[in-house]
Amino acid sequence: MELAHSLLLNEEAYNQLGEFEKAEFIFEWLQFLEKLLPVTSRADIRENQKKLVEQLTSLLNNSPGPPTRRLLAKNLAVLYSTGDTFSVYQTIDKCNELIRSKDDSPSYLPTKLAAVVCLGYLYKKLGRILGNSFTDIVGNVLKAMKNAESQGRYEIMLSLQNILNGLGAAAVPCHRDIYKAARSCLMDRSMAVRCAAAKCLLELQNEAVFMWSTDLDSVVTLCFKSFEGSNYDVRLAVSKLLGTVLARALTSKQTTASTRHNFRRISLEEVMELLGTGFLRGSCGFLRASGDMLKGTSSVSRDVRVGVTQAYVVFVSTLGAQWLERNFSAFLSHILDLVSQSHPKAIQSQMDAIGCRRCVSFILRATVGGLLGEKAQIAAAKEICQTIWRLKKVVDAAMSDSNLEARISTTDATVSQHVLVCALQELGSLIHGLGTTAAPLLQDSSTGILEAVISVILHPSISVRLTAAWCLRCIAVALPSCVSLLLDRCIERLSALKSSPEAVTGYSFAVAALLGAVKHCPLGIPHGKGKVIMTVAEDLLCSASQNSRISLQRTQAGWLLIAALMTLGPAVVQHHLPRMLLLWKYIFPSSPKDLEMEKTRGDSFTWQVTLESRAGALCAIRSFVSHCAGLLTDEVVQRLLPPLPSAVDLLTQLSSIYKSYGNSLKTPSTVYRHKLYELLAVLPPKTYEGSFCAVLKELVADLTVPDSQIDASTFLLPPLCHENDLLLLGPLLQETDHRFIEEQLLLGNNIAGGSLEYDPYSIYEKVAKGDSIPKPLPPVLSVVSAATRLFGVMFSHVAESHRLQVLEQLLNSIKQTKGSRQQIVQLNVVSAFSTSLKCLANCKGSLGPEEIRRSALTLVMGALESNNPLLRCAAAECLARLAQVVSDSAFTAGLAQVSFDKLKSARDVVSRTGHSLALGCLYRYLGGIGSTQHLNACVGILYTLSQDSTSPDVQAWALHSLSLIVDLSGPLYHVHVEPTLSLVLMLLLTVPPAYAEVHQSLGRCLNALITTLGPELQGSSATVSALRTSCLLGCAVMQDNPDCLVQAQAISCLQQLHMFAPRHVNLSSLVSCLCVNLCSSYLLLRRAVVACLRQLVQREAAEVSEYAVALIKESREDFTPDVNIREIGLEGALLGLLDKELDQRLCQDIKETLTHMLTSMAVEKLSFWLKLCKDVLAASADFNTITSVDTTQEEETAKVDDASVLKSDSDERFHPFSNPRWSTRVFAADCVCKIISQCENAGSAHFDVTLAQERKQRDSRDDFLVLHLADLIRMAFMAATDHSDQLRLSGLQTLLIVVRKFAAVPEPEFPGHVILEQYQANVGAALRPAFAPETPPDVTAKACQVCSAWIASGVVSDLNDLRRVHQLLVSSLIKVQAGKEAQSQQYNESTSTMEILAVLKAWAEVYIVAVEKQKNQSDAHNHCLKIANSTEESYRDVTSSASGVLDLVQADLGTLSKLWLAALQDFALLTLPSEYASQLPAEGGTFYTAETIENARPHYYNSWALILYAAALWLTSTGFVIVDPDEGVTNLSRPVTPTTMCQDSSTRPLVKSPEDVNTDRFHLILGISVEFLCSPRSDAAMENIIACLRALQALFDVPWPRSKIGGDQELGVELLNVLHRLILTRESPDIQLAALEVVRLILFAAQEHVKEKRRSAEVDDGAAEKETLPEFGEGKDTGGLVPGKSLVFATLELCVCILVRQLPQLNPKLTCSPAVHSGKHLLLPEDGSRLVVAALVILSDVPAICSPEGSVSVLPTILYLIIGVLKETAVKLQDGQLPLTVAASLQALRGLLSSPMARAEKSRTAWTDLLRSALVTVLDCWDQDGLLRELDEVSLLTAITVFVMSTSPEVTTVECLQKRCIEKFKITLDSKDPLVQCKCYQLLHSIFQHPHKTVSYPYIHSLAPSIVGKLQETEKAKPENAAELQVIQEGIKVVTALTATAEEEHRAGLVACLLPILISFLLDENALVSATNSAKNLHEFALQNLMQIGPQYSSVFKKLMASSPTMKARLESAVKGNQESIKVKTAKHAKNPGRSSSIQLKTNFL
Repeated sequence: MELAHSLLLNEEAYNQLGEFEKAEFIFEWLQFLEKLLPVTSRADIRENQKKLVEQLTSLLNNSPGPPTRRLLAKNLAVLYSTGDTFSVYQTIDKCNELIRSKDDSPSYLPTKLAAVVCLGYLYKKLGRILGNSFTDIVGNVLKAMKNAESQGRYEIMLSLQNILNGLGAAAVPCHRDIYKAARSCLMDRSMAVRCAAAKCLLELQNEAVFMWSTDLDSVVTLCFKSFEGSNYDVRLAVSKLLGTVLARALTSKQTTASTRHNFRRISLEEVMELLGTGFLRGSCGFLRASGDMLKGTSSVSRDVRVGVTQAYVVFVSTLGAQWLERNFSAFLSHILDLVSQSHPKAIQSQMDAIGCRRCVSFILRATVGGLLGEKAQIAAAKEICQTIWRLKKVVDAAMSDSNLEARISTTDATVSQHVLVCALQELGSLIHGLGTTAAPLLQDSSTGILEAVISVILHPSISVRLTAAWCLRCIAVALPSCVSLLLDRCIERLSALKSSPEAVTGYSFAVAALLGAVKHCPLGIPHGKGKVIMTVAEDLLCSASQNSRISLQRTQAGWLLIAALMTLGPAVVQHHLPRMLLLWKYIFPSSPKDLEMEKTRGDSFTWQVTLESRAGALCAIRSFVSHCAGLLTDEVVQRLLPPLPSAVDLLTQLSSIYKSYGNSLKTPSTVYRHKLYELLAVLPPKTYEGSFCAVLKELVADLTVPDSQIDASTFLLPPLCHENDLLLLGPLLQETDHRFIEEQLLLGNNIAGGSLEYDPYSIYEKVAKGDSIPKPLPPVLSVVSAATRLFGVMFSHVAESHRLQVLEQLLNSIKQTKGSRQQIVQLNVVSAFSTSLKCLANCKGSLGPEEIRRSALTLVMGALESNNPLLRCAAAECLARLAQVVSDSAFTAGLAQVSFDKLKSARDVVSRTGHSLALGCLYRYLGGIGSTQHLNACVGILYTLSQDSTSPDVQAWALHSLSLIVDLSGPLYHVHVEPTLSLVLMLLLTVPPAYAEVHQSLGRCLNALITTLGPELQGSSATVSALRTSCLLGCAVMQDNPDCLVQAQAISCLQQLHMFAPRHVNLSSLVSCLCVNLCSSYLLLRRAVVACLRQLVQREAAEVSEYAVALIKESREDFTPDVNIREIGLEGALLGLLDKELDQRLCQDIKETLTHMLTSMAVEKLSFWLKLCKDVLAASADFNTITSVDTTQEEETAKVDDASVLKSDSDERFHPFSNPRWSTRVFAADCVCKIISQCENAGSAHFDVTLAQERKQRDSRDDFLVLHLADLIRMAFMAATDHSDQLRLSGLQTLLIVVRKFAAVPEPEFPGHVILEQYQANVGAALRPAFAPETPPDVTAKACQVCSAWIASGVVSDLNDLRRVHQLLVSSLIKVQAGKEAQSQQYNESTSTMEILAVLKAWAEVYIVAVEKQKNQSDAHNHCLKIANSTEESYRDVTSSASGVLDLVQADLGTLSKLWLAALQDFALLTLPSEYASQLPAEGGTFYTAETIENARPHYYNSWALILYAAALWLTSTGFVIVDPDEGVTNLSRPVTPTTMCQDSSTRPLVKSPEDVNTDRFHLILGISVEFLCSPRSDAAMENIIACLRALQALFDVPWPRSKIGGDQELGVELLNVLHRLILTRESPDIQLAALEVVRLILFAAQEHVKEKRRSAEVDDGAAEKETLPEFGEGKDTGGLVPGKSLVFATLELCVCILVRQLPQLNPKLTCSPAVHSGKHLLLPEDGSRLVVAALVILSDVPAICSPEGSVSVLPTILYLIIGVLKETAVKLQDGQLPLTVAASLQALRGLLSSPMARAEKSRTAWTDLLRSALVTVLDCWDQDGLLRELDEVSLLTAITVFVMSTSPEVTTVECLQKRCIEKFKITLDSKDPLVQCKCYQLLHSIFQHPHKTVSYPYIHSLAPSIVGKLQETEKAKPENAAELQVIQEGIKVVTALTATAEEEHRAGLVACLLPILISFLLDENALVSATNSAKNLHEFALQNLMQIGPQYSSVFKKLMASSPTMKARLESAVKGNQESIKVKTAKHAKNPGRSSSIQLKTNFL
């Protein structure tokens, strides 16, 4: 194929190919040429033009296929338009010649067609350049058309369209001729020709004025005729033509009126009249209609009516939304008039009426729902409401007429019923779509929408009553706040008007519909409503018999209410279950005898009532079983069963009753049958085994002796066919935008589809997917469908012998019927049997023995050759399921063989299609029938069938079957891939485009082949690349196909290719193809486009976006998308599409696509994305008014800024998004949140103003979120103040995120302030409306969260500013105090729980933050005090803001604390396991009611943690001191806290002591924490765990709770075990640190407890009996610790766990294993270090809670761990600092060694031994080979020093140990590292001063001489740097200190050594000037020391000076030289030692 890529055709390569390869080669070359010509230079083209033209024209004679001829024509046209045009006439003449040719043979046809196509494209491209030649051409073409066949007519029409397009107005001379020709084609028998003619006429009307002026009437009539017998594509094309022509006629009267004097002006009324005529009278014209009307024979064919309906929509869409807004009133009245009584013919039968109503609803939905924005929709709703009022008046007038006869004939009253149904349905849909944005509309009393709807509930027509009820349901779903009020109102009217039949049915429908709406309203309805409704229902049922006039209505109403009540779910129903079961029990006769008695009594009316009531009862039980599965316990099932046999008995008797009492019982008995079947189908079959025979008999009768002659295939069979196979049956069964009206064409002529009046019980059910209103079928049909379902369930459960009988009976009944009736029976039977096979497969059952199989096979094979294609399709599927259930390979092979034989012999289309599909279906359930032989046979036969060009149907079915086999036979198919691909390509290139179904099947084949090849397509071998080229070629052919569904296939094939071989798919051309089809009128094509985009943007979002914009910039003339990609990019276009699109699945895909684009590009294109979101959200600002924010509560200053915040930018230029819907705005708000989180991941510059501005200056293309903060706040504000509740929630969420993310961002221009501070007015204004009384609780709850986040963020420091937001929380708190009783009765009780807990949680958060801030500031203050004596003033500033917030809370703290504790107690009750349910309070908790316990749970889980923490903080702040509840706390109107809290004495006789109350509170907090921490769910939020641990910390921070836990060891151990488990399961360092802090406090509590016991024992026993004191602390006298009981053991476990996790080397078991090398030293990360430090602190405290013996038990472990940490982490750091862990281990060691236990007599000796061993371990660290390099000697030396200084002398004075220690010091003194030396001197300094001489003297004797020696050496080598200087200074200090401690006789000698060294450091004046800094400092240091030593030891000093004159001279000169500045210097010297000692302080562990 590479050889095809050249400008000229490579003829050499071409001639070597076979016939078919040539066609492929040509197509590939033409494709390449099409891309090449536009980019080739003109000169090159001219050079090769002659040859090229020759090659192209010669191809004309090669009989090119349809795609090839189109490409050929395009290339010729481009060639002439870019090159020279002089030879164009020759080409045209050649084409003419070919067209004129007399050769009519089929082989010559492609050449003629190619010539026609060429002419079209030449004129389209070159147009007027070709001069006047076109008249001959057009004449010639039209002449050729006279005897052309359908393909010719099709191509000629399309060519004429192209010619007209190219010539424009110049073609006027030919217009009439073309018009005549197109008229005849518009009624052609070929549908493709009709479509082409419609396109041609659409092009013609652009210039041919007569079409929409003088000939308008005939064009309209023509279109109506064209609709007759049309298919979906024709209706689409012709309705587009008709709508456009009429719109043109209406709009262009101004332009042409002057030019055409005879032009007839046309008004909107006339246009409507024309369309209306077609709708009402069809295509029979205007004159004949009247005659037929008189005879009463005319009935409009459905396809005309549906076509006209679509034309209405096109007409309005063409004129646009603004036109519709202006003319809505006229339009509405015309559309509704179509179903009014003024045209009785259109609605003479119920079927016609339903069909017309559907059409009218569709027109209104598509125009009002699809075109208008929210504002206009509200206006439209008002208009519709006025219509309803007008019609209501008419009805009232008719009904109230005093004349009795008039009253009885209610014909006038029902006149308006269909108009009302349409109006109500549209009103419902409108409001449903508007959601809560419709709130202002309903509050507008002048319109009175609710009044209007409720008033027509009393209409005499049942369908109006039902639709009014449905409309109420829509209103309720849209505005959940109305549900309760509407229910109350309807129940109240129902009770009041119990004696009016209309009222009883109307209001019961309304109540049932409203109950059905509840499940769509998350906020629910008050629980008590269920009780009210149950009572009303019982009352209706009981009073039904009192008044025979309305007994029927009352019975129906009663059961309807009960059935609807069941939808509220188990929580409500369980309370009414006993009453319902009682009613159920008595509705049926208790024995067969009673039933017999019933039959003898009664008349037809009583039977009607009886059947109605029993059907109602069955329905109620079915509703119960479906909606309350949770309540179906065995006991309940047992109580449901008794009436069932009786119900079945009645079923068997129905026919005899019906015969006895006549026709009036027909419908009731059918309904009864239907409801019983439905109930049995949902019950477990085991429960009614006894009735199987009776029921099956009835089912067989229903299936085989149908009441109706209606062909029900279109709703019975599609669910039984596989959805992919349904594609074979044309677009009618596929999802389209017109499905709602197209559906009626599917059903036979005497049924128009479902409608609500057929089954009132469907009013409370969930609507089927894609429907806007339930559409139950007529009872006759619904019985059949219920029977097939039940048959399926029962057949799979009956005995095998019985199965055979049933099957034979069914087969016989098919045989016995004839004609159409036989087909109906066959259809029913096959669908029933197919359902049963489905059930058998699901329960893995078997079919039974050979005879059953044989009967089954006969049944299915019969259907497989039925004339009904849908039945064939279902039979093929059924056959495959049969093979699946039998699952025997021989049987399956037999089935296949039957089909093979049939296909070989049969010639009729029916058998060939049916059996070929059967072969494919067999593969579906048997996962590739293993044998290759079988596969080869299948493929061979299907190849042959798919080339049968005589029957497109056979081709389509065979290819579809082939696609199934390719898809399902897996790797076995690989050998067939190449030939199949060649076949597919050949057919794609040759099958005429008119056979769209063949092309669709080819598309499925290609898709399956690509999937089979999969990732292999990436390969580079020759075969793979050939396959890949073929696939791409196939896709290209399909993309050019005129059929939209084929294009959709092409897109999904390219999508597959892109997934497997992305490098080989040309992304730019794919994206351009997607953009072109983004707004296609075909739903499936739009879906394919978006699905493909969704996949592409996951990988290459940026490229896709760029290509889309680039495409629009090049903007080819034939592409003008409906969406403006140029300005708003592909992203904006998708957002626009999302707003217009009504298909849920498509919307979901668009959202996902946008989300992928956002995640990959939002950070790079930040401004663009934010602008998009802002444009969408700005609609909220236009829609809202400033009044939506109430500013009256604020002081004057607030008014100004809150109002200015609300200025909308509506004065900006026109928005790219006009009036987006609320759902789109919600999506935009969510996008803003996603953008923020993307920026958060992208870097800190997005949240740092200074950094962002710097980087923006460096590169202006950079963009940062913080620079758009104003926009973010504005968007959040716009959303938060909208009418739509969902949008308000999204807006508040956005605001919350903005506050949290930007709270800490400083404002660089005003240091000390944060950037958010300037937006406080906006935040206040956004929050205020959420606290208005009518706001839904979920919005208020969200707003509380934002309030607390805002206050807690610390953005606002000024208290007056904070008060605004604080005030909102205070107002909520007042509401909470009113308690659950005072809550509004609008929503479910659990919503008030949600709101209360949200308020309490918000307050808790504020309180926690205030307390923490205050704590941090007091810590900071104490720190300040340590550093320097700060003045009071600075401290006051620091604490003011924290204490300010705390003051705000303090006022309400008394109330809050009670509420918090009450909420916690509720939570504690709710977390009890289910077995304690009986112990819960009957009336519920403080904030939840017993009935709504399940709904309340999640709200408690959401907020308990912060409330717990706040309560703990409050209790600790009061130190558990009890405040009198009445003191300083506002008295609550009722006791807030339940029984166990401190209550007033009035409510309980026993007043608890303060101690008891405290204990209760303590256990409440501790209990909740332990319960939660024991087993936090895996999804438990980190914040909850942290809050819980913080609460425990707070609790144990004060003495009283510590005394409780210290005194209760079991409790302590349990808590430690829980914390241990938490540490094991949660990796987060924050959680582990918090847990360790709690452990430390528990240990501290235990220490306090032990100390207290020891102290009191000493006091009690006196000093005398000291010896016999009992031992306190763990380990008692034995030292044994019991795991599980011991606090010490639990603590050690926990610490070991932490330490070993951080330092695995500490685990002795691990150290032996090769995985851990103990030699490696590591520096832990900061988190790890902090954890180790915390564990060490705890370890060193452990001995304090042990008895002496106990301490001996734990000491080895503790020492091992502390020294282990020291060993493992003692690493040298750069600056000589100690690592954190080392410092902590030394500190811990020091604490341990100085423990009193080391000196207690009982444990002293053991401690001494152990401590010596520990010291040996430390010393041994040194001696391990090769480790000294890494180890830090300083740390080890410090450890030795700690041992020496902190233990009793007997530990370290053992000679061998002492020797080793001294040795280490010696080695270290010789260290080359000055820092080490320096540290060594410091440590020796402290050892030398040890009070015990036995300890210090050996060190002094061994080390002092070498120190002095070292100092003497430094006389020669002066210090180079500060470090060396410090070594010398430390050395001198050591010697000075020695001098001080030495005994008198040795002192003189020491001084004599010291003085010369010091004097040697002095410099003379000259040297001082040039000396280094170090030398100068040393000089000063020495001088200062001399000044001190001189006076101290004057005698030695004088003696020395006398003996050495040089020294004396040096000293004197130095003293003199510094005499002047001596004061300054002394000050400096005084500071110097201080500085060095501060270092000592840091690491001074001694």
